[in-house]
Amino acid sequence: MSKKWAKYFAIPLMAMMLIVAGCSKGGNDVKPSESGNDGTPSVAPEGKPETWIADRKIKGLVFMGTDDYTEEMNPEILAKIKERTGIDFEIEIMKAERSIDGLVAGIAANDLPDFIAFYLNNSGRPEMQVVMKAAREGMFTDLTPLIKDTKVYSKYLQDGYLPIDTQYGVMFRPEFNGSTYFVHMNVNRQGGYDSRKYVGGPYIRKDIAEALGVDPSSIKTTEQLYELAKQIKAGGFKDKNGKDVVPIGPAYWGGKEVGRLFADLQWGEAEQWIKPDESGKMLHEVQTPVALQKVGYVQKLLNEKLLQPEFFTIDETQATEGALNGTWGIIADMHNYQEFNQDMHYLPIGPLNTLDGEYKMQVDFKSGYSAWAIPATTKKPEEVVRFADYLASREGKLLWMYGLEGRDYTLGADGNPLVKQEVIDLKESDPNAAKKLGFGGVRNWWGELLGSTDIDRMADYGEMEYGEKLKEATSQGALNIAEYWKWDEKRKNADVVDAYAPLSFLSEFDRGADLKAAFDNYRDSLVRAYYSKNTDEAKEILDSALKQMQAAGLDDYLKLVEEKNADPITKVKFRSSY
Repeated sequence: MSKKWAKYFAIPLMAMMLIVAGCSKGGNDVKPSESGNDGTPSVAPEGKPETWIADRKIKGLVFMGTDDYTEEMNPEILAKIKERTGIDFEIEIMKAERSIDGLVAGIAANDLPDFIAFYLNNSGRPEMQVVMKAAREGMFTDLTPLIKDTKVYSKYLQDGYLPIDTQYGVMFRPEFNGSTYFVHMNVNRQGGYDSRKYVGGPYIRKDIAEALGVDPSSIKTTEQLYELAKQIKAGGFKDKNGKDVVPIGPAYWGGKEVGRLFADLQWGEAEQWIKPDESGKMLHEVQTPVALQKVGYVQKLLNEKLLQPEFFTIDETQATEGALNGTWGIIADMHNYQEFNQDMHYLPIGPLNTLDGEYKMQVDFKSGYSAWAIPATTKKPEEVVRFADYLASREGKLLWMYGLEGRDYTLGADGNPLVKQEVIDLKESDPNAAKKLGFGGVRNWWGELLGSTDIDRMADYGEMEYGEKLKEATSQGALNIAEYWKWDEKRKNADVVDAYAPLSFLSEFDRGADLKAAFDNYRDSLVRAYYSKNTDEAKEILDSALKQMQAAGLDDYLKLVEEKNADPITKVKFRSSY
């Protein structure tokens, strides 16, 4: 991390956002011809492949966790990229305790490379406010004219291709009059398509469940979860180091609010906390009895030593270490594709019912995850876009997902990749060594940043998961967990939705910045309430948070959400899709 960026971490988040407002470079008015794209298709130089882009370096700055991405790239992979495109590719991860803090600091420093990448699963995520501020101040390149002539990203301009939140909330916002300054990633090619059989939520150690004679799928309520936690505590179970097991541990990724663990005490989606009551009136969680009920439940778990004491604040390293050592009898949140659990020694719980009734799977028509943007200072940004388009093509996807033909896989009669058994064996015996081969199948995800979109794994690879054709593949464990969880049955009966998250409209609310700060304060206040002495003190904390939200315009914002939800183009969803 450069010293220039490091100094910004001492500045509070809202102050940083004000700094961003003063960092304008005036890039919003760049015309296609000025950016080097005259609208004519590029022609590769003589002797170069048709995938050739330019003899140049492209560097990206990634505002995401090292658990998801790595800067380390395989030299043979880099050489192949250079051979096929002319590009010397490099990424750097902006390391920060919270990724959004790194994003704010990086933008405020106004010293950005050729592109940036950041978390953004929907337009209601906090990162959206940061990048929107920068876009309005002209810090990013208009990408609309640059994607028109691409093979893959031009699909984003087709009617009905993008989900409504991606189209109107993230990329082609009405205020930008057809311009777009961020590209939303991980959009499926077909609506309602599942790129993987994902099973997230709380998991229990299999040996503990068996010792207690408990079927994890039978746990449907927080009360049943509480009784299970008491049984775990009384059972005297130990972890790999001989230490007492903690009945309920934090999420695999560290301390946070885990909606799925408290599903029937959760008013809407965690971090959103907005949904209508039975009469249709839009409410925030703190305006309902649910908030104090949840606080009381958490306090009960803490007082009886059933919940890890730092559940909401523990750092990622400690949380992950506890999961790997089996210290947590129940891991509050993880998923079936994590490497350490491919032997299924942790099994999914529930899923728990919600406040609205029995659990029912909800699937997004399409959704996005992560995004990238090109700073206005980048020279020849059209070459960055063309490089992203190459990585999103089938050839590019094979390279960053399956590695090198001959070294890592062969092609079958159908033209699809057949993973080499030795790669699978190495991935199982030495994951770190396998990762150095440098592609997604061995957990090196550099290619996702610019290339993971227009997703259809069966069409692109002939299998839903890397190495699925080999029964010994480590991903088979993930599929076995999905089968155990009865994923196919739940998916068959799922609701398919195309909608916004409730907080997606903050950027168009006249007091959005103040209300965003108040919402953040509620999140922090909720944690303080969990650790308060008693219910009365907890109520005072939550009442104070409510007053701040109301002073910032909560009631008017809830009316806005009601209006948006009444419009089919801005339909709102009130719980996460899983």
